[in-house]
Amino acid sequence: MPAVSQVEGAAEHAIAVKPIRRFNERWLALLERVRRHHGATTIAVVGAGAGGVELILAMQYRLRHELQLLGRKPDELRFHLFSAEREILPTHNARVRRAFEQVLVKRAVVIHRNAKVSAVASGQLCTAGGETLAADEIVWVTQAGGADWLRDTGLALDDSGFVQVRDSLQTVSDPLIFAAGDCAAMVEWPLEKAGVFAVRQGRPLADNLRRSVLEQPLRPYRPQARWLALISTGDRYAIASRGALHAAGAWVWRWKDWIDRRFMARFNELPAKDMAIDKPPRGGSAVPLDQAESAQAISAIAMRCGGCGAKVGATVLSRALAAVQPIERDDVLIGLRAPDDAAVVRVPAGKAMVHSVDFFRAFIDDPWQFGRIAANHALGDIFAMGAEAQSATAIATVPPGLESKLEETLFQMMSGAVEVLNEAGCALVGGHSGEGSELALGFAINGLIDEGLAGVMCKGGMRPGDQLILGKPIGTGTLFAAHARLRARGRWIDDALASMEQSNRLAASCLRRFGATACTDLTGFGLLGHLVEMTRASGVDAEIDLAALPVLEGAAETSAAGILSSLQPANVRLRRALRDPEQARSHPNYALLFDPQTAGGLLASVPAEKATACIAALRSLGYARAVCIGRVLAAADELAPIRLKS
Repeated sequence: MPAVSQVEGAAEHAIAVKPIRRFNERWLALLERVRRHHGATTIAVVGAGAGGVELILAMQYRLRHELQLLGRKPDELRFHLFSAEREILPTHNARVRRAFEQVLVKRAVVIHRNAKVSAVASGQLCTAGGETLAADEIVWVTQAGGADWLRDTGLALDDSGFVQVRDSLQTVSDPLIFAAGDCAAMVEWPLEKAGVFAVRQGRPLADNLRRSVLEQPLRPYRPQARWLALISTGDRYAIASRGALHAAGAWVWRWKDWIDRRFMARFNELPAKDMAIDKPPRGGSAVPLDQAESAQAISAIAMRCGGCGAKVGATVLSRALAAVQPIERDDVLIGLRAPDDAAVVRVPAGKAMVHSVDFFRAFIDDPWQFGRIAANHALGDIFAMGAEAQSATAIATVPPGLESKLEETLFQMMSGAVEVLNEAGCALVGGHSGEGSELALGFAINGLIDEGLAGVMCKGGMRPGDQLILGKPIGTGTLFAAHARLRARGRWIDDALASMEQSNRLAASCLRRFGATACTDLTGFGLLGHLVEMTRASGVDAEIDLAALPVLEGAAETSAAGILSSLQPANVRLRRALRDPEQARSHPNYALLFDPQTAGGLLASVPAEKATACIAALRSLGYARAVCIGRVLAAADELAPIRLKS
């Protein structure tokens, strides 16, 4: 079967298993659609290799169980497996194929043989032989092709788009470039895209990279001729396949389960990381330097100037900024298009200018994504005021290094930031960069608002009876403290990053439309700190429903484990603003009141009669976790303005 991108309509209408990092989200969406769909549901799986066969049986097992829980008949589900060849599992021996054919027939899975899928449309697929099947869900599990970006590398690729490598794992095109795993195709050893090969190439790759640096002879990697495959039938039973050998039983499944869990534990159960300053390795550098090279390297690191001598070189900065594409605005008179000593912007008639600035160091190792989050965070104050973002100047810090590396880092970081600024209609008009020990980025943002301050959403303005609405979940502080200690799961961090990349622009517009009386964005002071600012400015008290707080996945677990942000102790001092805090300390969400947020959601007070409709509108705009977390109370005689409901 061809890759999903090579079949008409497949990319739009089929659920591709590869890349695997996106499949879980797509699978959960499929699961929810099946739950909601009444009547017969037809599911087609394209690809009858080990992956396709194992997946269709696993899906069948799970979905039948889900329907049983809902009191529905599992027989509403109908499954079809499409194979481009006469046989399923073509790379396995005949006994394994027969065993799985018997399982598939027993479970009423229809096998379509010699059925190469040639086109996919909404709700249907067609084969090259003219067969058509109406299907509610189509899952694509065929042999993947190489990633599209590999074609732009200039490296030699095979017919499927994978990088051609020698047995040393050096690319055929350039001996200084190595490739391994699923992106690579060995010229001397044509291999199936099986995980066993990708995993076992890791050590030879690391060894040859080290040998290359030390100018030692490289060692050839010899893949095994036969490998063990343990393929589940979806019901705690599995079949083993190795060459001409075959075995089956519940014991094979337990063996497979043990192997899989042990492998995944290496990624989930990481050793505790010491947060103290790293010590130099014993024995010095792994790569020996002569005396002159050592002196030069030490000098380059230690002898860094301050003042304007710490700026990044003008050519590096200009090339990096020239490569990004900021939008242009009519009210920007002098900006990046014709840079000068300073940018010049015009304030349109009837408008007033709103100023804000934010800056912080990187907390992830992807400069592009960090740039997006830094820009989104800086825009938050502008949107919280109900203003339109007009222009931005950047302040960037990059660690010293080779000019080419500095330029690439700046370009990646500013590319991500400019994407977010452009989406917000905000023109990047200039910036400043300098050397520092860590990557950091910030922005001074100018916004526009009506001169009469009509529609401005300030922190003051809350009225007794208003409902408190929070637009995004909390928990980024504890999650990234856990991430730094290797204690956070990947999906937790993915969820948090997606939340931080979500702009508050549409949420602010929605809150204004529903008459929000006050608004702020959640950042470093945490939920409690920002709510206290709002109550003080408004002369009111407030009640928070701890059980209603939207929390990012994993945040409750990491905070319960005592893994907290370094800013948390300063935020906890605000517990004096709580009435009887000891009564709520045992609640799992209590610690998250003090959790500092990066690019957090908007916190707003909305008239009670409009709150339900406002939340529904926010969710329709993509703020799926928007919720009412409490209410505004009349000021009492007590010094503590915040009451907790648990």
